[in-house]
Amino acid sequence: MRRIGLQLIAEKKAAILADSREKSSAAKDGVERKDVHGRDLLTLLIKANMASDIPESQRLTDDEVLALAGHETTSSATTWCLFSLAEHPDIQRKLREELLTMPTDSPTMDEIMSLPYLEMVVKEVMRYHSPVPMTNRVATKDDLIPLNKPFTDKRGQVHDSIPISKGDPVMIPILVINRSKALWGEDAHEFKPERWENTPEAISSIPGVWSHILSFLGGPRSCIGYRFSLVEMKALIFTLVRAFEFELAVPVTDIKKKSTIVQRPFLISEPKGGSQMPLIIKPYRPL
Repeated sequence: MRRIGLQLIAEKKAAILADSREKSSAAKDGVERKDVHGRDLLTLLIKANMASDIPESQRLTDDEVLALAGHETTSSATTWCLFSLAEHPDIQRKLREELLTMPTDSPTMDEIMSLPYLEMVVKEVMRYHSPVPMTNRVATKDDLIPLNKPFTDKRGQVHDSIPISKGDPVMIPILVINRSKALWGEDAHEFKPERWENTPEAISSIPGVWSHILSFLGGPRSCIGYRFSLVEMKALIFTLVRAFEFELAVPVTDIKKKSTIVQRPFLISEPKGGSQMPLIIKPYRPL
């Protein structure tokens, strides 16, 4: 993925320079801030980095641009999706049946986004297996964090907010909120795509930028590329599940999660084997 991603970046840079020279009435080398147009995220990022009138300190390296494309979190989410589909063959069959209703192997983005059960499966993966389980922020000023439910401390004092000071680190427990039984119900710790047919009213209070889950966070610091990541993941799942059947190659109890910013799968039986998800993959043969 890295090799292909860097190749795409190099090709996009060459195309941007060629387009800039072609449209420019005066001969010039390079790109300026006013040339930064385009609808896709990759084009905007690369043009901004190539602009000669943007300070070096405000530019991103090619590796940083590649990371912003979400390949690491998307590949992690896709891995956990295949894990859940292998663990729940009934869900895998139901999803494949829907995907096979599409009369083409190369659907448009709109066609992929129109598949309702694929949408539910992806939502449930992002809720249940949030690729990034937690993140941190730093308070920029003294403030109070209001609480939904007051609590009583050991001195008997009741508090309806938590004071924080400028510079305090604040942990955002993404996965805890995504799996909270108080918000999602008693089956919150189950992988259940059908829950998205009728979601509980309580989750409407979750300030996520997408589908009332915190996997992409919320507000002005939410994930800039979440829409791209979702389309990318759906395209991968569409292609893989239409063509192959997936089974776990090891007992489910042998697989554990280890978080190094992104949640990755490891085997308890091979602690030094690095991140891995052993699956048995068979070509799908319709009966």
